[in-house]
Amino acid sequence: MITRRKLLKSGGTAFAVASSGLALPAYAQTKSLKIGYVSPQTGPLSAFSAADSFMVEKFLAAAPGLGLDVEVIVKDSQSNPNRAAEVAKELISRDEVNLILVASTPETTNPVCSIAEQEEIPVISTVAPWQPWFIGQQGNPGDPASWQEFDYVYHFFWGLEDNISTFMNMWNSVSTNKQVAALWPNDGDGNAWASPDVGMPPALAAQGYALTDPGRYQNLTDDFSAQINAFKQAGCEIMTGIPIPPDFTTFWTQAKQQGFNPKLVSVAKALLFPESVAALGDLGHNLTAEVWWSPNHPFKSSLTGESAADLAMAFEASAKRQWTMPVGFVHALFEVAADAIKRTDDPTDSAALAAAIGSTNIDSVVGKIQWGRDNVPEFARKNISKTPLVGGQWRKQADGSFDLVIVENANAPNIPLGGTLETLS
Repeated sequence: MITRRKLLKSGGTAFAVASSGLALPAYAQTKSLKIGYVSPQTGPLSAFSAADSFMVEKFLAAAPGLGLDVEVIVKDSQSNPNRAAEVAKELISRDEVNLILVASTPETTNPVCSIAEQEEIPVISTVAPWQPWFIGQQGNPGDPASWQEFDYVYHFFWGLEDNISTFMNMWNSVSTNKQVAALWPNDGDGNAWASPDVGMPPALAAQGYALTDPGRYQNLTDDFSAQINAFKQAGCEIMTGIPIPPDFTTFWTQAKQQGFNPKLVSVAKALLFPESVAALGDLGHNLTAEVWWSPNHPFKSSLTGESAADLAMAFEASAKRQWTMPVGFVHALFEVAADAIKRTDDPTDSAALAAAIGSTNIDSVVGKIQWGRDNVPEFARKNISKTPLVGGQWRKQADGSFDLVIVENANAPNIPLGGTLETLS
């Protein structure tokens, strides 16, 4: 198998600071190190990596002005946990990186972080709810008494409690029969969402919602007739789940063909990307999803000073495509990396760099990133920093494109609303 491996260095003419238009301070001492970056650039999760090349180049353009001489080695997990573990080992043993950045779903973040923790290599991780990230890496996920903190790996994102709360805030604003259809796959995210302990079932029960859960299914399933029949028989007026993008396209197309017409559809993961929604055509109108980042978020980059709107516009101009949520979070990975490296006397000292990451306190383009805050349970507080979450609804525009409108912000009122929730039927 051919390994996809990109080596990019700062300071070259392709990434000169002058080309970025940024006014950055000079540092007397240049700090040199290798950074590995892992994400699912191919396979069914590849939509998460649309902003990768743009953000790596933006970081490298800024690095010399920050006093950093860095090489970024990019690896593709191929949306496969086994491959993610393999490339993590390659980065550590062959490429001898000093730091790893990793993004996008537990299938990539968890294997990379587990390997790096064993090898004592610092990692900054994002774009996976904290429960499947933290609990999924424990030796015995079913025994909370055995859970341990990590010394080298740090993760920032929101948790299942935030997503569940956001979805239920939307549902509570509409009159329904409170019958909920659940489409949860047999993967890290699906199993976490379905968990009777930390997932959606207890939260639904507490607010009087009834759940129809036909059980776990395998990713890339091509026939959802059994699930659709179960949802129709239960009279479900709300549908939720966390399928991968191609699976939701298959499910929702079949659901409409077979007469399943809920009032609200709130789906995590699959409905994050404009391309995935646009592929549904008219069937994508008014579907809802969690929104972790948008051009309307009132935050700025600690690395470049750009606002969320500036960053989204720059991506669209470069990529010739609509902004996508990972734009902000991939950028924030490099914000945290740059900040920690600058605060470490010798960033090639793994323990010192890990300690610097753990003491991060920055206002980033995705909000505050600071580990150790009390908005996370004590057992995970050292390794998890939560970021804000709101609810959005996809609206089809006259030109056929889709706009993601923020319609729910109770948990993050500083992020402005753009409209009011509408039902599908």
